[in-house]
Amino acid sequence: MSKRKPYIRDLPVDWWMKQLFYTKYMIREGSSVLVTIYALVLAWGLFRLSQGEVAFNAWLGSLQSPLAIIFHLCAFILALYHTITWFSLSPKLVDIQVGGKGLDERIIIAVEYIVFAIATVICFLVVI
Repeated sequence: MSKRKPYIRDLPVDWWMKQLFYTKYMIREGSSVLVTIYALVLAWGLFRLSQGEVAFNAWLGSLQSPLAIIFHLCAFILALYHTITWFSLSPKLVDIQVGGKGLDERIIIAVEYIVFAIATVICFLVVI
């Protein structure tokens, strides 16, 4: 057996709160948990819809409680934060060449927001 002692770096629990970059990163990654729970709520709604009108209306009624409304507001805010941070990261992930030069990051981000707005309007029109 070796007498060497392996180096074990101490990592405090709040390591991500000491720098703003890491805090933003952890909030972004943690938001995926709430978005997943929201997706499960919607899937449960589809299941209740398959059970009939009474079951679906009961599910809709449960979403009108104050706790459900607060949950939906938190999920919306975190999903919006997740979208904004993802859009700001995407120019670093793609290298679009136009005429031998890289496309400006602001153009890529602007196109993403335009497509996002168009998709949102289309979804809104489909629902209405």
